[in-house]
Amino acid sequence: MSATQPPSRDGLLIHAQALLEIVVVALFIAGFIVQPFRIPSSSMQPTLLVGDFLLGDKQAFAPTGAVPGFGSSFDKILPPTIVKRGDLVVFHFPVDPTIHLVKRVIGLPGDRLHLRDGLVILNGTPLSEPYAVYSPAPPDSFRDDFPSLRSADPNVDPRWWAQLRRSIVNGEIVVPPNRYFVMGDNRNNSEDSRYWGFVSRDAIVGRPLLVYFSIAPTPTPTLRSRLKSALHQIRILH
Repeated sequence: MSATQPPSRDGLLIHAQALLEIVVVALFIAGFIVQPFRIPSSSMQPTLLVGDFLLGDKQAFAPTGAVPGFGSSFDKILPPTIVKRGDLVVFHFPVDPTIHLVKRVIGLPGDRLHLRDGLVILNGTPLSEPYAVYSPAPPDSFRDDFPSLRSADPNVDPRWWAQLRRSIVNGEIVVPPNRYFVMGDNRNNSEDSRYWGFVSRDAIVGRPLLVYFSIAPTPTPTLRSRLKSALHQIRILH
């Protein structure tokens, strides 16, 4: 075959088949295993930054046999786990399910909790939270002494405000069955379960897996420092 002779029809079919297989695998991964998300706010700083692009593991908390055609055999490869306190979770925003949010699980079903001066008291004991940060902010009784009903924060969802009054037992929130209380790590700059309520188990999409790109500006004057910065942006989340 000369150098100018066009590729054979069989060769084109082989390339087309290979490309189709790649597309099918990519769609399968995007549909059932991982999904890209972007962090829209600073509520999870410093764990996650504004503009971080992350991959979420959609099978982390999936029910058994959630991947069509694989059933229990797939569960043996990536077995689903229960939602634990301290887990980062991606979920549908209760107020607008078309929006995905990332928060940290603080309260599990059956837990009793309240906040005093911003600190979480869980089942009568202060919760150790090395991930939580408290940026300087004016005092806020609703935010810091939750559940405080002395005044309604304007950012509170009205439906949650009505439910909140029925969810308080002896000054504490009791997390209902199949629900979770979630909070942002940036405690003084996070609208979370304090403001819009519990997250249903069915609303949890998965677990953040890794940050694969961040748009946070960094001084990178040279090619080497640009490459080093790009590699540092990849962060495994746990």
